[in-house]
Amino acid sequence: MDASPTPAAAQPPDPETEPPPGHGPMPLTVCPTPDMAMPTSARPASEDGTLAGVGPELTGPSGEGPSQAPGPQGHGPVLERRTGWSGRPTGQKVRRLATPIGILAAVAGAFAYVGGVDPNEPGHYPVCPLLKLTGVLCPGCGGLRSAHAFIHGDLGAALEANAIATVGYFLFAAVWGLWLARAWRGQPLRIGLAPVWWWGVGAVLLIFTVVRNLPFGSALAP
Repeated sequence: MDASPTPAAAQPPDPETEPPPGHGPMPLTVCPTPDMAMPTSARPASEDGTLAGVGPELTGPSGEGPSQAPGPQGHGPVLERRTGWSGRPTGQKVRRLATPIGILAAVAGAFAYVGGVDPNEPGHYPVCPLLKLTGVLCPGCGGLRSAHAFIHGDLGAALEANAIATVGYFLFAAVWGLWLARAWRGQPLRIGLAPVWWWGVGAVLLIFTVVRNLPFGSALAP
C-alpha cells in the first residue's frame, strides 16, 4: 500500500482575485539619462566650482528672468586686436592724437599767415642775418616765398624760390600721416636712420647752399 500523499488537484484561478495570465499590469522601467547615470560626486567640476554641463543662469536687472551676457569676443574686439581700429575713439586715443593734431594745427596756422601776408613785399618779415651780413644765401633763404607760392598752388614758383623747402613740405606730410596712424594704434613714432643717411642729408644741404650761391646755380636762388 502506497503511503505517499496524494497531490492535490490544481485549483483554477479565481477570476475575481487574480488576473488572467498575459493581461496583468506591465512593470514600469525607468531608463537612466546620462546625468542620472553618473552620480553627482563623480561629475567633473569646472574652474569656478560649478558642475560641468550645468551653467549658472544670468538674471536680468530686476531678477525676473535669465538674460544673455555679451560674449568676450566679437567682431569689434577682434578687429581692434588685429588692426588697432575700434571705430570709436576712446579718451586714451584722443590723448595720443592730441600731439600730432596740435603740431598740424600750428603748422597750418603758420602757413595760413604766410599765405595771407606776401613775403615778396618788403617790410613784413625780417631779413636773413647771414644774407644781410655776408650776402651769402643760406639753405633757408626763399623759404617764406616758397611757402607763399605753395599755398597758392604755384608749385613752379615754390621750387624756384627754395627747392629744398618745397620737397620738405611733402616729406612733412608723409611723416605726419605715419605719425597719426601709429598714434591711433598706440604705437610710438620711431624713425631710425643710420648715420650714413644723416651724413647724406647734410651733404645735400651743403651742396645746395654752395651751388645756389654760384653763377651757374642762379636757378636755385630765390
